[in-house]
Amino acid sequence: MIPPAPQENFMSEWLHDLFSGRPWWMNAAMVFCAFMAFIYMPWDIFWKPVEADQEVWFGVMFTGWAAKWAALPHWFVYAALAYGFRRRRSWMRVAAPAYVAQVAIGMLLWPNFQYGSWTGFFLGLIAGVPFALLTLAFWNARDHFTHKRGSLRARYGEWAVVTGASAGIGLEFARAFARDGIHCVLVARRREKLNALATELKEQFQVEVRVEAVDLASPEGPDRVADAVADLDVGILVNNAGIGYAGRFDKQDLSRLREMVNLNCMAPLVLTHRVLPAMRDRRRGAVIMTGSVAGRQPLPLHGVYSATKAFDLHLGEALWAEMRADGIDALVLEPGPTLTEFQQAAGELPHDGATASSVVNAALDALGQQPSVVAGWWNWIRANSASRVGSRPLVAYVARHIMERQTPKEML
Repeated sequence: MIPPAPQENFMSEWLHDLFSGRPWWMNAAMVFCAFMAFIYMPWDIFWKPVEADQEVWFGVMFTGWAAKWAALPHWFVYAALAYGFRRRRSWMRVAAPAYVAQVAIGMLLWPNFQYGSWTGFFLGLIAGVPFALLTLAFWNARDHFTHKRGSLRARYGEWAVVTGASAGIGLEFARAFARDGIHCVLVARRREKLNALATELKEQFQVEVRVEAVDLASPEGPDRVADAVADLDVGILVNNAGIGYAGRFDKQDLSRLREMVNLNCMAPLVLTHRVLPAMRDRRRGAVIMTGSVAGRQPLPLHGVYSATKAFDLHLGEALWAEMRADGIDALVLEPGPTLTEFQQAAGELPHDGATASSVVNAALDALGQQPSVVAGWWNWIRANSASRVGSRPLVAYVARHIMERQTPKEML
């Protein structure tokens, strides 16, 4: 066994994770944008006296209430830039130099409007040239915002285990891994669907595929899978198998609730516990938990389901912090409504959602970058604004109203 990796001071670990991979001046820009978004702009908009307020866009000065309104897009821009710097999003290739160029233009023009003549011209040069140089620096550093996923096989190893692989998100995970040359172990209850997928992966991508038709909701199911893959160097484990169950708690069947807790909670717990030691010995590996945005808040009419997904979220994010120093990446994927068999299996009324392939792409882009990812901007806004803006009773009432429209009348 490899001894435990030495643990640094928690603040040092967090700061290293926060600032690594960027030049110092870009980190300084990120800190500045975060300060503006979370401290200065809220004060400027909500507390600064109206008569004292001033705001500049493209060299044009706004005052009073016009400045208050002009500050709102500034607030949004600073928040977006702080997020873009932190996650190195591809749209920052254009957004960062474009915004700084706008500042450079404003700095160049504003002194001319204020002072005129040569004084304004020279003051404009003094103020504008540093921002023009910063614009050039961001333009030349565009590659920092080009996320290169790289080879998953090279990062983690030759084998991936995917549970719930017979359809939906699990099926798309298997396709993505096979496309990268990773051999797959497909786990689900429906052998015929697994066999069809195995044939597809072998023919299209020339990879090895094993099929394990196992009911992971049974007490012995997770251990059966762990025993079946004990001879493999499993580099990636995807705990994707899961079910939902829509309806009022007192109307739900207790045996189905037990099955859901076993599948959504116990199966990933047991499988991860069995697979992790070998990953740690090799000092590389990845564990992906398919959670849900439902795990971020109470969800009436899906109460037990949302509780199981809160379990997955907390376990996965804890593993991210525990195992990161040992070379193991943990990620909790939090999809919103997705176009899979889940809706029908959960007893929900049909409703729109994202494609399973787009959800998987979001997960693989985030793997190794962060502890959890919400797939889709709208889902991210809903998942975060509910808990940070509204009170918990209000969030629960709103969630009930939404879920009532997706739940059959006989289960209300």
